[in-house]
Amino acid sequence: MTPRTTLAVAARVLTQLRRDHRTLAMLLVLPCVVLALLWWMFEADTRLAGGFDALGPPLLALIPFIVMFLVTSVTTLRERSSGTLERLLAMPTGKGDVLVGYALAFGLVAAVQSALAVLLCTTALGLDVAGPVWMLVVVAVADAVLGSVLGLFVSAFARTEFQAVQFMPALVVPQILLCGLFLPREAMPGVLEAVADVLPLSFAVDAMTSVSTTTGAAFGSVDGSVWGDLLVVAGFAVAGLVLGAATLRRRTP
Repeated sequence: MTPRTTLAVAARVLTQLRRDHRTLAMLLVLPCVVLALLWWMFEADTRLAGGFDALGPPLLALIPFIVMFLVTSVTTLRERSSGTLERLLAMPTGKGDVLVGYALAFGLVAAVQSALAVLLCTTALGLDVAGPVWMLVVVAVADAVLGSVLGLFVSAFARTEFQAVQFMPALVVPQILLCGLFLPREAMPGVLEAVADVLPLSFAVDAMTSVSTTTGAAFGSVDGSVWGDLLVVAGFAVAGLVLGAATLRRRTP
């Protein structure tokens, strides 16, 4: 793997995304629209304690993760089915160059997406957070990058875009159900709690919740546990890239 080749792959993916206006709209506009709709719902229903302030931070972790997983898996599979990925691998390009290049490109998009979503929530939607806003952006970016990496990983096992979407109930939905959004993990049955405690999205939601509710002395104004949660999320992302490189085929079956 060479930096020049990796950056060239990332530049090509970004150029392609820039020309695909529908995909860009889904990546950058859709998360903001969904968050705005959820805010509207919570503001209209006063029965929920805390309103949007209670569920806003976990949603900021979930929505970028879901959107990036879907878009990355489908886009990568489209590249594979069109023969583009096979042509890239036929050149002096390593699997690591391709995967890291794709991850860099989608990671940059994820950074813009997450920044827009966080700024919308903390300004127009009035989300009240105890920690710094920049840390919310960092956590949201980490979640979105994790979604991109998982999307790259599952694209290796699908032959059609429909099959890629089918991986969502297997990999994404269980994490959404067990991350603590609907029920605190400590209130779940023991087996479910044990499974939830090792899922990457659980650490992402914990990090986002900690940033929004506590102000720690460690690392300035950020609670020290946030960095530990982010380290776990980053570890899952790196592991996903390694597994993706191991399962990436040079020829499309």
